[in-house]
Amino acid sequence: MSLSRRELLCSGPIAAVAAGLHSQFTSAVAAEPLIVRMQEPRNLETPLADLFAPGTDKFFVRSHFATPEVDTKTFALTVGGHVENTLSLTLDDLKKMESVSREIVLECAGNGRVFLVPQARGLQWGHGAVGQAKWTGVPLGAVLERAKVKTGAGDVVLVGADKGAIADPATPGPINFDRGIPLAKAKKDETLLVWNMNDEPLTASHGAPLRAIVGGWYGMAAVKWLSRIVVLDKPHAGFFQTFDYSVWERAKEGLPQLVPVTAIQPKAVITAPGVDALAVGKPCTIEGYTWAGENSVSKVEVSTDGGKNWFAANGKAEPFKSARWTASFVPQKAGPLKLVARCTDDKGTTQSDKRDADRRTYMINHLVPVEVTVK
Repeated sequence: MSLSRRELLCSGPIAAVAAGLHSQFTSAVAAEPLIVRMQEPRNLETPLADLFAPGTDKFFVRSHFATPEVDTKTFALTVGGHVENTLSLTLDDLKKMESVSREIVLECAGNGRVFLVPQARGLQWGHGAVGQAKWTGVPLGAVLERAKVKTGAGDVVLVGADKGAIADPATPGPINFDRGIPLAKAKKDETLLVWNMNDEPLTASHGAPLRAIVGGWYGMAAVKWLSRIVVLDKPHAGFFQTFDYSVWERAKEGLPQLVPVTAIQPKAVITAPGVDALAVGKPCTIEGYTWAGENSVSKVEVSTDGGKNWFAANGKAEPFKSARWTASFVPQKAGPLKLVARCTDDKGTTQSDKRDADRRTYMINHLVPVEVTVK
């Protein structure tokens, strides 16, 4: 599958933006660990040069409302709704349960939005609204087992302590950020309630004292400052399930309907070389990262001609994790090149060369050429 000449011409601005991001991220890292995408609420992006770097200080931050003040001494997580036992659990109560630690990728559903043409509303993320951390906490399923979920349960709604009002489309006054996930996903081993990130207590910006991690799903499900869990007997229809974080699905009858954003899509991102780092006849290493949400990455391929021809890169990723990949080639002539990387997961799903408009401003994993110059 290759990008046609017309598509490459149309993607020219995207390639230029991508090249600019490479330059911007590389130069910005020395001065500031994260790129400010919004001052308030605070939204910070990881520079491309630090993508998937270890540690918490360079991990992206996504906030919908201002950071709430949560008193850890009086904190209690309530669990109610379609359950037999209503619970109120302190942080100590949770820590007395059997804890687990898992390396899991977290990616914002709008990661890569800056590459959409025409420009879409929302935070203009480059590639850096993604990261991987070691999360420590308890499985959500273990908490639900204590609550004894009743037969006929639908979505498990995770409610954060952060709240605010949105003007367009308007909310019914201030609302808490929340997200519902099906009971089956809530009971999976990769769905956790965590208090530690990279062996350190969660920081306020990352949802202290407690947040959710829903492995393999986009970050809107990883509710921060978790304060309440409500089990419903039906699917959740909240603001962040319908107006926001939803995409169009084409039903068999041809009637498009909105469905919630869920699983992370396969993606490969180029982090090097820089825009002017190539020379004729000199071996060059192209490198980057890849991930595929709930699935593993079976292969990564690279093109140096904008998608006409492809060759294999080295690198595979396990489910829920990212992996570094590399590929080598020798430029044969001076001039511009369009580098492209694509990922295929173990289910056979490959990144598309075209943007699917039904995804609105989310799930952005179409191919993005990076223009470099060979001297």
